[in-house]
Amino acid sequence: MLNKYFPEIQKPVEYEGKDSKNPLAFKYYNKNQKVGNKTMAEHLRIAVAFWHTFMGDGQDMFGAPTFVCPWRASSNPMKRAEETLEAAFEFFQKLGVDYYCFHDRDIAPEGETFAESCKNLEKMVQLAKKLQNETGVKLLWGTANLFSNPIYAQGAATSPDARVFATAAAQVKHAIDATQELGGENYVFWGGREGYENLLNTNLQFEQEQLARFLHMAVEYKKKIGFEGQFLIEPKPAEPMKHQYDSTAATTLYFLSRYGLLDHFKLNIEANHATLAGNTFEHELTVASAAGKLGSVDANRGDLLLGWDTDQFPTDLYSTTFAMLVILRQNGLGKGGLNFDAKVRRTSTDPIDLFYGHIGGMDAFARGLLIAHRILEDKILDSFLEERYATFKEELGQSIIAGKVGFEELDAWVQNNPTPTVKSGRIELLENIINSYIV
Repeated sequence: MLNKYFPEIQKPVEYEGKDSKNPLAFKYYNKNQKVGNKTMAEHLRIAVAFWHTFMGDGQDMFGAPTFVCPWRASSNPMKRAEETLEAAFEFFQKLGVDYYCFHDRDIAPEGETFAESCKNLEKMVQLAKKLQNETGVKLLWGTANLFSNPIYAQGAATSPDARVFATAAAQVKHAIDATQELGGENYVFWGGREGYENLLNTNLQFEQEQLARFLHMAVEYKKKIGFEGQFLIEPKPAEPMKHQYDSTAATTLYFLSRYGLLDHFKLNIEANHATLAGNTFEHELTVASAAGKLGSVDANRGDLLLGWDTDQFPTDLYSTTFAMLVILRQNGLGKGGLNFDAKVRRTSTDPIDLFYGHIGGMDAFARGLLIAHRILEDKILDSFLEERYATFKEELGQSIIAGKVGFEELDAWVQNNPTPTVKSGRIELLENIINSYIV
């Protein structure tokens, strides 16, 4: 096991149970514990986000870097990239996770030319492949950074410049190649700047059509090279753009349906993006799942008193429980998983804080899994829902569902039957029931 960048962690983090006082031990995440017919690790499929965990330095719009990152000390970009990748795999091993995720520009620095950037990526992919083989850690998904380079300031696939569109397409091609080479189980499209700042200078219909063309090209390329991973789209309402075209799960599903792409994509739902859109995490998960399109999850949370994407580690047991209820009801995430797209706070400056953040998040989702499983096993919610919608199993309800009646027939039925008495929704009771399970 690598032991250079986190020397204070001499062995992998272990499960010690809820009574443990060891801050470097799991209290609830026991990867081999069976929950139903799968282990906890199989249910959660936890991944570390390379960008926040190893590329983040604590800098924000108000201040300079604060984090201690010994793996980023070299002034040579490629040597720095190699040492960062080595530090990442040391962390993965010591934390005991099975997966990681990256953007192309996370693991490989941009060169002076696009061709040089591609060569850098190819070299780093070979190192990543070597480290994956040595450690057994796998790639959950890869993606392309189509938002940091200045040429993408006005969009990538939705850029008003055809040359920028072409560059973005070429970059995604190489990122998909890298993901396939590393055995990635998914590939994510996050439209960081696919939206508009002002409608006065935007042809919205044209830009959405361009985005659809871009995604169709990706589908064609996926088929051509035989990439077997799942394509995912990650909705976000705004930031950095005023309005992004994939703003919510519902908006994204509509877009995919309108442009004939629905069969080729699932959604990667992020908690903080959901709340930025004015929705709850479980709402976005449920919308995606109801359409059969919940493919993966970015696990984090936001600060409701701040107006931006804070990407904090998840610690809210209600949120993780509600999330796992949705995931368990659809029998898991398939090729997807829980990617901790989260960063430690700017005032948490030491490498060991990365362990504390991930341990807390993993324990929170492990507890959410255990609680949600008990709720579903007891069928408390199922029996309530069945009773609430019971009239649709009666003759009238069945006629409505089967399409055998219209307004005239329903008018005749209403004229000849008593006014219905609506049953209570029992919201307070249900919330109390949930509270009784969160112990």
